[in-house]
Amino acid sequence: MLVRAFYASRAMPDVFLPRVESAAVKCVIQRVRRASVAVAGEVVSEIGIGLLVLAAVEKGDAEQVMRDAAKKIRELRIFADDAGKMNRDVTEAGGAILAVSQFTLAGSIAKGRRPGFDNAEEPSLASAMFSLFVDELASTGIVVKTGRFREYMIVSLENDGPVTFVWP
Repeated sequence: MLVRAFYASRAMPDVFLPRVESAAVKCVIQRVRRASVAVAGEVVSEIGIGLLVLAAVEKGDAEQVMRDAAKKIRELRIFADDAGKMNRDVTEAGGAILAVSQFTLAGSIAKGRRPGFDNAEEPSLASAMFSLFVDELASTGIVVKTGRFREYMIVSLENDGPVTFVWP
């Protein structure tokens, strides 16, 4: 009732601007003891201690969105310090990052029984944006390895904790 009274006493604009939501690359970040990616039975990338990042580029993701996500992931303090607290980032832990493009994270299972992928970016642009994301992850000297874009991959990991986060 109070809300209705507030708006009733105010002049409403003649034009309503559409609500603009900022897109954000979707990532699942897992602290691992080791992780690898195989394609056609051949291991193409592997890391020891570090982060496995599964990432999906969505329609509307801008270059700055990719840079911001990479910076956030690089700087996450999710590795234990000498006191056992999550207080070290991947660099301080002496780790690496395995980044894997996974467009299914952009999927929706809200309706029906089959996932919809309307939010996933077109492959050519998604590939370029994912490459930018990987370059940004590596920009401070962290070793970053990847899977193969648009390939069927077998991802193996030994989750440490387990410690898993979702961005955004």
